[in-house]
Amino acid sequence: MSADQAANHGSVQTGTTPNVKVAPGVSRRDLIRGAVGTVAAALSLPALAGADRPRSMADFGWCWDGQAINGQWQLSIFGAGEGTKWFGLRKCCFMFHPNTSMAMEKLKDVEEVVCEISKWEYQKVEEPGKGLGAPIRMHHDGRTERKCREAEIVSRLSLKYPNVTGAFDDDLYGKIKVEHITPDQYATVHRAIQSANPRLKHWGVVYSHELKKENWVGFEDLLDVVTLWVWASKDLVNLGRYVEQCREIFPGKPINVGCYLRDFTLLAGVPMNMLRVQWEYVLNALASGTIQGYSILGGFLVDMHPEQATWVRDFIRAN
Repeated sequence: MSADQAANHGSVQTGTTPNVKVAPGVSRRDLIRGAVGTVAAALSLPALAGADRPRSMADFGWCWDGQAINGQWQLSIFGAGEGTKWFGLRKCCFMFHPNTSMAMEKLKDVEEVVCEISKWEYQKVEEPGKGLGAPIRMHHDGRTERKCREAEIVSRLSLKYPNVTGAFDDDLYGKIKVEHITPDQYATVHRAIQSANPRLKHWGVVYSHELKKENWVGFEDLLDVVTLWVWASKDLVNLGRYVEQCREIFPGKPINVGCYLRDFTLLAGVPMNMLRVQWEYVLNALASGTIQGYSILGGFLVDMHPEQATWVRDFIRAN
């Protein structure tokens, strides 16, 4: 998620976050368990369908994992799959690294993996000097041909590693707009994802400030799962409205709500009061079946924002 996204953020109206009314004696965890059938049907996930053990909030969660230079001046102590486990989750969005058999071996004990195809990579800033390492920065290669190449790799890997259930396209509309990508051109990415495995799901990032129908005309049916992100934490009070707008643009598509630990518009951790607003909404929306799940960004920020990360982990454990 690049910081220059903030420049494109439009103004929004302040609203209130809707709550789900719970009958006396019925806990929100009970409601989440009752919503499992709806979620399983929407995604056809074997991990959810037919499971007979009690469900909790952790069953609906994903974590972005992988080493990234994303605001911190040092690499995190958390690598691929480790943030997922730290939060008590079992589903991982594998980001920022090549999609290889070695990586999938490392993640083979994770219940589900969605692999990034965008593609985020490291680049040298200048020639290395003496000593260890070299100055590097992150670069996002969102070209359609690159996405297709990565998607085909992920599709083949999923045949050997059945916990690989999808491919993840980050910062999608930004590339569509800048590179004037048409739906027909983008359809090649969708076909590449399912080239070796037609069961793979095509995930795409949608920001709340991109929720205009005209932005997505012709692209609606090319995504299997929409992951919705609110770029500025001050706008999280409108999350319920954003989800409804997203549903109007992508009818029938599962919605996965993205949850930041860091506010890249503030260059700081998400303020705790706004963190609570978001997670209370996510809990209630899961209980009502309004959303399919949530994604935490990310494991590589846990040790940078320990207060936010610990609060989120405790909230998930409690629900």
